[in-house]
Amino acid sequence: MVRWICASTYVHLAYSPFSSNRPLLDSELWVLSLYLSDGVVEDVGSTRLYFVNASLQRLTYSSSVGVSLPCPAGGTPTAILRWYLATGDDIYDVPHIRHVHANGTLQLYPFSPSAFNSYIHDNDYFCTAENQAGKIRSPNIRVKAVFREPYTVRVADQRSMRGNVAVFKCLIPTAVQEYVSVVSWERDTVSIVPGNRFFLTSFGALYISDVQKEDALSTYRCITKHKYSGETRQSNGARLSVMDPTESSPSILDSFQAGEVPAGQSVELPCMAAGYPSPTVRWLKDGRPLPSDARWTRRLTGLTISDLRQEDSGSYACEVTNSFGSKEVSGALYVIDPLRVTLSPKSLKTGISSTLFFTCAVEGSPEYTVAWYRNTEPIVPDQHISIQGSHNDTLQITAAQKSHSGAYQCFASRKGHTAQDFSIILLEDGTPRIVSSFSERVVAPGEPFSLMCASKGAPPPSITWTLDDEPVVRDSAYKTSQYTLSDGLTVSHVNVSSPAIRDGGVYRCAARNSAGSAEYQARINVRGSPRIREMRDITAVAGRNTFITCRVIGYPYYSIKWFKDGMLLPDNHRQVVYENGTLRLSDVQKGMDEGTYLCSVLIQPQTSIDQTVHVTVKVPPLIQPFDIPSTSVGKLMYIACVVSSGDMPIRITWHKDGQLIVPGSASGVGIETKEFMSSLQISKVTLKHNGNYTCIASNAAATVSWERQLVVTVPPRFVVQPNNQDGIYGKAGVLNCSVEGYPPPKVMWKHAKGIGNPQQYHPVPLTGRIQIMFNGSLLIRHVLEDDRGYYLCQASNGVGSDISKSMVLTVKIPAMITSHPNTTMAIKGQMKELNCTARGEQPIIIRWERGDTVIDAERNPRYSITINKKGDEVISTLKLKPAERGDSVFFSCHAINSYGEGRGLIQLTVQEPPDPPELEVREVKDRSMNLRWIQRFDGNSIITSYDIEYKNKSDTWDHKYTTRNISPTNNQANIVELHPACVYSIRMYSFNKIGRSQPSKELTISTEEAQPDGPPMEVILQPMTSQSIRVTWRAPRKELQNGLIRGYQIGYRENGPGSNGQYSIVEMKATGDSEVYTLDNLKKFAQYGVVVQAFNRAGTGPSSTEINATTLEDVPSQPPQNVRAISVTSDEAVITWAEPPRLTLHGVLKGYRVVFWSLFPDGEWGEMQNITTTREQVELRGLEKFTNYSVQVLAYTQAGDGVRSNVLYIQTREDLPGPPAGIKAVPSSPNSVVVSWLPPLKPNGVIRKYTIYCSSPGSGQPAPSEYEANPEMLFYRITHLTRGKQYLIWASAVTTAGRGNISEKVTVEPAGKAPAKILSFGGTVTTPWVKEVRLPCSSVGEPTPTIKWTKDSEDSTIPVTVDGQRQILSNGTLVLRSVKAEDSGYYTCTATNTLGFDTIIVNLLVQVPPDQPRLTVSTTSTSSITLAWIPGDNGGSSIRGFVLQYSVDNTEEWRDVFISSSERSFRLDNLRCGTWYKVKLAAKNSVGSGRISEIIEAKTHGREPVFNKEQPLLTHINSTHAGLNLQGWTSGGCPITALLLDFRPKGTWAWQSLKANATAQLFLSELREATWYELKMKACNSAGCGNQSSQFATTDYDGSESLPQTLLFRANYSHQREGDKEGDQKRERRRMCVLFCVLSSKNNRSMDTPVKGPPQGPRLHIDIPRVQLLIEDKEGEDKAVAPVTDTEFSQSVNPQSFCTGVSLHHPALIQNTGPLIDMSDIRPGTNPVSRKCVKSAHSSRNRYSSQWTLSRPGQSQSTASARTLTSDWRTMGSHGITATESDSYSASLSQDTDKGRNSMVSTESASSTYEELARAYEHAKLEEHLQHAKFTITECFISDSSSDQMTTGTNDPADSMTSLSTPSETGLCRFTASPPKPQDYDRGRPTNVAVPIPHRANKSEYKSLAQCTTLYSATGCFMTLTMPCSNPAATASTSKNSSSALGRLQKQGVGAYSKSYTLV
Repeated sequence: MVRWICASTYVHLAYSPFSSNRPLLDSELWVLSLYLSDGVVEDVGSTRLYFVNASLQRLTYSSSVGVSLPCPAGGTPTAILRWYLATGDDIYDVPHIRHVHANGTLQLYPFSPSAFNSYIHDNDYFCTAENQAGKIRSPNIRVKAVFREPYTVRVADQRSMRGNVAVFKCLIPTAVQEYVSVVSWERDTVSIVPGNRFFLTSFGALYISDVQKEDALSTYRCITKHKYSGETRQSNGARLSVMDPTESSPSILDSFQAGEVPAGQSVELPCMAAGYPSPTVRWLKDGRPLPSDARWTRRLTGLTISDLRQEDSGSYACEVTNSFGSKEVSGALYVIDPLRVTLSPKSLKTGISSTLFFTCAVEGSPEYTVAWYRNTEPIVPDQHISIQGSHNDTLQITAAQKSHSGAYQCFASRKGHTAQDFSIILLEDGTPRIVSSFSERVVAPGEPFSLMCASKGAPPPSITWTLDDEPVVRDSAYKTSQYTLSDGLTVSHVNVSSPAIRDGGVYRCAARNSAGSAEYQARINVRGSPRIREMRDITAVAGRNTFITCRVIGYPYYSIKWFKDGMLLPDNHRQVVYENGTLRLSDVQKGMDEGTYLCSVLIQPQTSIDQTVHVTVKVPPLIQPFDIPSTSVGKLMYIACVVSSGDMPIRITWHKDGQLIVPGSASGVGIETKEFMSSLQISKVTLKHNGNYTCIASNAAATVSWERQLVVTVPPRFVVQPNNQDGIYGKAGVLNCSVEGYPPPKVMWKHAKGIGNPQQYHPVPLTGRIQIMFNGSLLIRHVLEDDRGYYLCQASNGVGSDISKSMVLTVKIPAMITSHPNTTMAIKGQMKELNCTARGEQPIIIRWERGDTVIDAERNPRYSITINKKGDEVISTLKLKPAERGDSVFFSCHAINSYGEGRGLIQLTVQEPPDPPELEVREVKDRSMNLRWIQRFDGNSIITSYDIEYKNKSDTWDHKYTTRNISPTNNQANIVELHPACVYSIRMYSFNKIGRSQPSKELTISTEEAQPDGPPMEVILQPMTSQSIRVTWRAPRKELQNGLIRGYQIGYRENGPGSNGQYSIVEMKATGDSEVYTLDNLKKFAQYGVVVQAFNRAGTGPSSTEINATTLEDVPSQPPQNVRAISVTSDEAVITWAEPPRLTLHGVLKGYRVVFWSLFPDGEWGEMQNITTTREQVELRGLEKFTNYSVQVLAYTQAGDGVRSNVLYIQTREDLPGPPAGIKAVPSSPNSVVVSWLPPLKPNGVIRKYTIYCSSPGSGQPAPSEYEANPEMLFYRITHLTRGKQYLIWASAVTTAGRGNISEKVTVEPAGKAPAKILSFGGTVTTPWVKEVRLPCSSVGEPTPTIKWTKDSEDSTIPVTVDGQRQILSNGTLVLRSVKAEDSGYYTCTATNTLGFDTIIVNLLVQVPPDQPRLTVSTTSTSSITLAWIPGDNGGSSIRGFVLQYSVDNTEEWRDVFISSSERSFRLDNLRCGTWYKVKLAAKNSVGSGRISEIIEAKTHGREPVFNKEQPLLTHINSTHAGLNLQGWTSGGCPITALLLDFRPKGTWAWQSLKANATAQLFLSELREATWYELKMKACNSAGCGNQSSQFATTDYDGSESLPQTLLFRANYSHQREGDKEGDQKRERRRMCVLFCVLSSKNNRSMDTPVKGPPQGPRLHIDIPRVQLLIEDKEGEDKAVAPVTDTEFSQSVNPQSFCTGVSLHHPALIQNTGPLIDMSDIRPGTNPVSRKCVKSAHSSRNRYSSQWTLSRPGQSQSTASARTLTSDWRTMGSHGITATESDSYSASLSQDTDKGRNSMVSTESASSTYEELARAYEHAKLEEHLQHAKFTITECFISDSSSDQMTTGTNDPADSMTSLSTPSETGLCRFTASPPKPQDYDRGRPTNVAVPIPHRANKSEYKSLAQCTTLYSATGCFMTLTMPCSNPAATASTSKNSSSALGRLQKQGVGAYSKSYTLV
């Protein structure tokens, strides 16, 4: 730290002289700035204390190991480290028990249990560190030794219901619970790995979920470990009883209790319950459901809370409930934040008498206590110290003294946890010192000046000011201020704003605090007539220094002189006159220095002024020194105090120990005082007269004192004499000895070893173990045997003779075990001896215990105990005859005498041959088996090996095979080289060092079939793309297949550098002898190795030889690296880069392309250019000067261009500018012209200025005149020209590179009258839209011209009108606000006056966002769609890029992709297979984003799954099971994700559902025998779902087929006459009232949708195209099935024969007309484009059942007309007509269904939006409405090649709802919807009939079609018959030959397809 030492003439303490006429040095000013940053609170320095590990507060260790504990505190320089007990007692060394090393490490040595001492081994310790900074202590550290104790752990058997939960707990004895934890669980000796159904909780319990029967076959053990001894224990084996579920209320198996957990940790609250049904668990916190928090996890084991916080505290409850009751368990959780203490300030260096505040900030949980320490001692409040705050967290020290320095600690404690922080305080002399001041100066009257004085001290001083010893009072003339900086520096100012002569003189600043004062003074001279202020008389003290100041004001003056008694001073060595006129009198003498002094000031050479001052000298008292001799009790004492000099009167007083002595009998002191002396008399001296006596003399000059000590001596004597006593080994002992005397006697102890006569005494070494107490007694904290002998207590104090007294200490030894075995072994059946050796004071009794039971050898003949004595030792022997298995326990021997007890612990292990293992077969394969065994009891000897024996079942054990010496670490083994399908017998033995076990239980097993032995053949690889390879192969040889090959595994791996060599595996089902598979998503241009393996039911065979192939090249996926650009010249730049990472090239690098374009100041982009090179550097030449360029670099391969690098910006350098683009010069007055110009077209830099040249031809001047203009000014006025004279004017621009080319020269002639001229220029102005544009038109002329603006139209000009958007300013500027595209055009400004006119034309270009691009689909794959586009108009600004948005077509979640402006195609990757996507594109320029393109829709390759008809659906059927072949499904190119099955017995309504794996075979079980079943299957992938339905019948119980009774259904469809048969016909119709259901085999979907409730009457089922009539009569038992041919079907339907609706769906409608095309992909509001011909039949993706289209083959695109699909539905209620919505659709001809979808685009101009259609069409979803509603839906496809209009209508053509014009653009899809009118139903139709209404294109055709629909109703049932017709004639012929009618209809160009559903 820098200190500023000031010159003695500038800064002094009080009474220092001052000098003048010396300015403050610069160096002193610099040092001052350092001081201003310094303060009172300083770093204490390099001396410091610290804690290494203050968090250590508990240490537990093993008694057999011991522990070393370093002191957690330290210091710099090295601190003294000491250990103490928490009571404050010093730590002492105990040999071989406890020792403190020199480095402060506390070491506790290993010890036997008998040597345990709680005072040492279970106590609280703390450590201190002390150096010059102070002394700190650590928190208390609990040190506890744990010694080996016998304990056992066990597990209780448990019971649980199947499907419930079982809980096993490891029961650990309470005594060791703190140190023993569960480390694992075993199930049949195998460690349980958590997962699946087994869970291990954090508190050591084992949970088994979903208990199964086989769980009862195992035993469960817990394994524990002792934390400190490392000892492990294994519990007994517990069993689980598994019961069948029985209904019961919940019972709690495991729960939690209240507890505290530190914050930040995790806690698990167990809650496990059993019951049936399985109970549900609900957690509550404080009575409310748990809030949502990711930290709270509900698990099977309970509730886990991680990262605990304070707010997690509360009451938690776990409620378990089932239908039979509920239970609840609750407990409180307290989250405890660890205590954290911050004491501030951390270090402080301040002065004595300061006031100090310490704040102890405690964070953490509440309910803590705070304690304060100074230098490790508790702080006790006194007159200086106070402890404040609600938690005693504030310590205040007032008037701090030197003794208050040191280390202060704040301890916060809560329930055994303590945190602390400390602060080092250094108190020093805080006397103020002046660190900065002012200097002498001269000022003029009225010239303001400011004086500054800065002082530092502790506490911070206050500063006062005086002028010529008079206080400076703050008023209008003087302004004073004072403030203290943060570092304790006090700064004071005096400001004099308008000084007068009276304000001159000596200014003094005085800094004072409680520690002292300091002063500084200097003269301030104010110019003016000098004079002397009135001077006051001075009183001086003899012997001290006195200063006399001549109070001169005014300046200048010549000199100041002092006179006394007419003599010029100084006249002796004690007088000094300073230059500033101050007189110093040193060591003032009364006779010589008292008198009148004259100050004379010479103000003119012959003129002086003077003034006198009188000095009076006061003489202080002088005490003659004296001493006080020592004395003894009872003597007399006389002490005299004489004052030898001093002014009278003098007062003399006496003090003792700082207190005034009051004479009298109470004090025993008398005082006699005379004029200049005083005596103190003591008649009888006692001990209380000891002390310091002070004589104090005072007069008017000063007060003085003299102090001496009176010592009264007393010889020593015994208060308590030492006596002989006993000490117990290991305990503490005190040898009493107490003395008194004065001075206090010094006690010394001596020791002589031995019990006989003492030979020689030696001083007792005082250590931590042995100490002398304050009263003189000797404390031995731990008595040892060596401590016995004689002790001498000797005391002396130098008064009289020493005294001493001896004593004898006898050490008694408690009984202790000195030798015993910790562990020992015994052989079962043999005798075993256990020995224990003890020593100690006799007699010693030795007792033996087995576990916790005392052994009584007299009552138990198996035991015998013998005692032998050997010297001072006693040996006891316990014999066991013989040893048994149950003797494997802990035995203990106990030695007891009168002084203590010792114990020895012996663990006896009885060994024997092991029990036989429990053997089980885990797995049987074709040629091997896996065996597993459990070793129940190892005979207390490690298992050394196992033997396994096996043989053929039919052989004897003499022909066995043996596997010997199996490692004991194994609990399972594989027996190999077995024969498939063979029966074996197996048994097993176990061995230990004692012997072999009995054989295990014999097992019998059979091996299984084998897996394939041969690989696939003829494996061929063919690269398809850059990420796919096609693999083809043939099946393995037949003889090596070993069964039916069910599939293949294709393994592939990358063989390039950096690959891990691991195969990735894909699996596929086998389809035949030859197979093909395509590997996708491979790395680009990478070599792959491929192997193929076949697998069957038994497993996977060998793989084929690896074959390599390389994927095709692709474009690089990363740009070149480290792209840099350097501008070389104004038109050249160098671009460098590094090759992209090799792994991202994806091919052979062909070269690089550098793409660059310019960026113009107006924001426009220049033409994009590119350069191709093979180098990694390119020079760009011919660039525009001083132009910004954007540069990108890409690498390319054979496959194309890679990814571009990030745009790099570079600017070419400046160059000479081009000439100004234009110049004008016009006269503005008779002698001036105005010149205007345009900036250069190529400025080539920043224009710094313009130079205008003016020359007059013929003037004779060699050089033109030059004028300079600012670059912002584009005009200049040249003055002082000659009227009528011609001048040439030109201009040039200037950049930093220099002056550019000149502009063209113009001629001008100044004139008084000038025609109108426009200074502004025409040209092109470009601006973004919605901005404000200013078009300038500045003009000059005389008279002043008028301005007019016009805008060019197509063939005329239109004046610009002024409105809110347009404004013409006074200077002619046209202002256009918020410009639009239509504001673009040519604007003309005309300036006119009487002498002429001038015009300019401005072409305004308004930039707008770009037009929408034309977006198309290029190619598609299973996971990608490639798009291409043609940009639209760029809006007048170059396109910056494109934004591509795409989403799955049935969602509105759009994703954005940003594409470069140079791209015209893009591939969307990672798409879903077989999925439709919507895509749109928008371009972006400098103005913003343009219009979005039309939305197109494209579909990735793939379709929904289809069942292979060549595959059998059912593999086999018996009476209760049916096997389904799920592998018959083909994926359609997209992986199958779900497979659902529904089946039910025919005639029932409830379906049973199953989910299946497509790669496996499924069995339907628990079927009814001899029963027909209906089966529906649905397979789904990302493209959709495929359906397959079937019927099957189970066999009878004997295996015979039992089919329903077959009835031939025959009906007479001819017309019947009315007559006698009418009643029979009615009864027949009632019996045969059936429901017709149309099943479409094309889409694999049954339309036989059930309705709720039982059927009313028979049901007729029609399956088309192979029509089968199934008639069921629910009133009887008859069922009939009759095949119907096409001819029969077309001719057999007679409307009079049935009362149920019939729908005709016949192949004849399709064969000649062309297939019906599924238009479910057409969206309302979309435009299917390019569907030129029809190729496919019905698609199975029927999204909307009403959307179909129909066309005739052979028609070209130009002649084909639109086909119209319409649907209409209405429902009539019983109380009238209920109208629903009606809709109409039209669509163009379509191409292939899937291919046509690839180019769908959105048409925004459709008559309704997509959302409107979706809402209307919601009512037409057949699958939902057929289940509940009662209506008929009829769909008709009607076309008219001659019609240009498509009309939607109702039954009455007059009620046409909407008429729509067919748009000229092909493929427009329009939609309208409106409710039907009720009157449509009233025209000749019966009620309660749902009427189909076909929509026609015109009135005549509508009438024709209406005649085709005939309605019949009979006996409560009704039917709807809809037939295709073209005219009335066709209708008439329908009953004869429907097929011929259809043929004629198709030839006429009209096709119809209808289907009708009627629900009754």
